[in-house]
Amino acid sequence: MLRVFETVPEGFLDARPEALDDLLGGPVLIHLSGRQQPALFVSILLHGNEPTGLFAVQALLKDYAEQELPRALSIFVGNVSAAKENMRRLDQQPDYNRVWGMDAETAEGRMMAAVLDDMTERGVFASVDLHNNTGLNPHYACINKLTIPFLQLASLFSRTVVYFTRPEGVQSMAFSHLCPAVTLECGQPGQAYGVEHARDYLAACLNLHEIPTHPVAAHDVTVFHTVSTVKVPEGVSFAYGLRDVQLQFIDDIDHFNFSELPAGTKFGWQHDETAKLECQDEHGNDVSDRYFSYPDGRMELAVSVMPSMLTRDVQVIRQDCFCYLMERMELPDNLQLLPEQRPQT
Repeated sequence: MLRVFETVPEGFLDARPEALDDLLGGPVLIHLSGRQQPALFVSILLHGNEPTGLFAVQALLKDYAEQELPRALSIFVGNVSAAKENMRRLDQQPDYNRVWGMDAETAEGRMMAAVLDDMTERGVFASVDLHNNTGLNPHYACINKLTIPFLQLASLFSRTVVYFTRPEGVQSMAFSHLCPAVTLECGQPGQAYGVEHARDYLAACLNLHEIPTHPVAAHDVTVFHTVSTVKVPEGVSFAYGLRDVQLQFIDDIDHFNFSELPAGTKFGWQHDETAKLECQDEHGNDVSDRYFSYPDGRMELAVSVMPSMLTRDVQVIRQDCFCYLMERMELPDNLQLLPEQRPQT
C-alpha cells in the first residue's frame, strides 16, 4: 500500500485533497534532503476530511522551491482514499490515527509499522502530526510525554497544551519513542489562518538547530490533562434539537470547548433512562457515573471539567467520540523527566 519517493511527486504541490488518490495511487512517504539531519517528520491527512496539513506542506515546499531545505523533511501522506470522499475514514477502514503500533494483522497496521521502521533507521529530529477538528476549538498542541523537549516543541505552536495517553494507536504516541512528538490541532478546515499557522510552525521547526532543553516557563504554557474519553454507545440514538431520540444534545454544545465548566452544566436531555454517555479514563476504566448525572431527565456534568472536541458532526461522533474531558495541570517548577519517563538503566 505504501509508495516511497525521494522527490516531490509531480503535481503534488497544487493537488487538491480529493485528487491525491488518483495522483499518488495511495498513501506515500516522501523523503526530501536538507542541510541538517536527521529529518523532521510530518504526517498529514491521517483523517481524509482534515486538509490543513496538506495545504500547509504545499505552501512550505513552494516557499523553498528555489532553495535547499534547512533540514531534511519526511512527509507521510495518509488516507487519500478518504480524502477523495471528504470523509474522516471510509466505512471499511480503520482510523489511520488509531493503528500506529497496534495491529500488524491489518494492511494499515503493517503500513504504519513500515513507516516507523523506515524513520527509525533514518533517525528523526522531531515528529509533527497535523489535524483539523470539526467543533469550535482554539489552535492547540497535544503531547504524550511530559518532558522538556515535548513541551518546548508544543509551546512553539501554542501556549495551550493538552497532555493525553488515550486513545491508543495515535501517530504521536508511536513517534514519542523515537523523538519529541506533537499533534497540532489547527482549527476547522477551510480557515486560512490554520494553514498559515501550520506552515510557519513547520518552517520554524526546520530552522531549529536543536530543540531547547531548558524548562518552559510556567507563564508560557497552560497544560490540560485529558482524563476521560466520552462516547455515545452504539445503538443509542442521539441528535441536536430533536426530541425523538434517546439522548438530545443542546444545539450549540461546541461552544463549551476549552471552557472550564462547573458541575451541573447541562449538556442536553435523557429521553430514555437506559441511555447514557460512556466515559473511559486513561487506563480504560469505566468512569461514566463520575462525570455525568441525569437528574429528572437532564444530562449534566457531575463534576467541574473542561471539554474539548465537542462537535455537531454526527458521523465524527460515531466514528470517533463525542468529546474529551480535561483538567488543568500544574507542572513542577523543576520539571526535567518525570519518573515514568526516565530511561531504564
